[in-house]
Amino acid sequence: MISLTVAAVVLGVVVLLELPDKTALAGLMLGARYRASYVFAGVAAAFLLHVALAVAVGSALALLPHRLVQGIVGVLFLIAAGSLLIKKDQGVPGRSLEPADQSFWKVAGNGFTLILVAEFGDLTQIMTANLAARYDDPLSVGIGAVVALWSVAALSIFGSRALTKRLPVHAVTRVAALLMLALAAFSLYEALV
Repeated sequence: MISLTVAAVVLGVVVLLELPDKTALAGLMLGARYRASYVFAGVAAAFLLHVALAVAVGSALALLPHRLVQGIVGVLFLIAAGSLLIKKDQGVPGRSLEPADQSFWKVAGNGFTLILVAEFGDLTQIMTANLAARYDDPLSVGIGAVVALWSVAALSIFGSRALTKRLPVHAVTRVAALLMLALAAFSLYEALV
């Protein structure tokens, strides 16, 4: 039986942890550049897999080498920032950067891969594992965590469309690249310390 109380508690905790997280920024950046529904499909699948792993494995995820995970995340953010800064065609104000040759599988796969790696061993995944162990109700915890993560992802991905209608796309891209560089530096610092 699903406990709505447990699911609601988990939803609240995970939303509060995820809103200021790097994946909200990644969703914003991907949503501004590609078809939002394709990005959301990939991101949603990655979050579903993360929650399933967290609930199944429980607190064992906390034992993963944090430095290794942070190093990989830092390198991925550097690559993403570099690709944003090197990109020549920044579009015109009011138009999205939605390349015509981007298939569903390519865009969804990029979103899936970015979130899969960036969120592995993340605080929200560890918190989900801890909540699953605490409440001994994996289904309720899983539902609450998935709804929370999908909600934050939807806000950032689909919200990027409204942002790019009001601001020049190249400005949004530059800001996203600079923020990704900062996140890369922070992640690499955590990997080395």
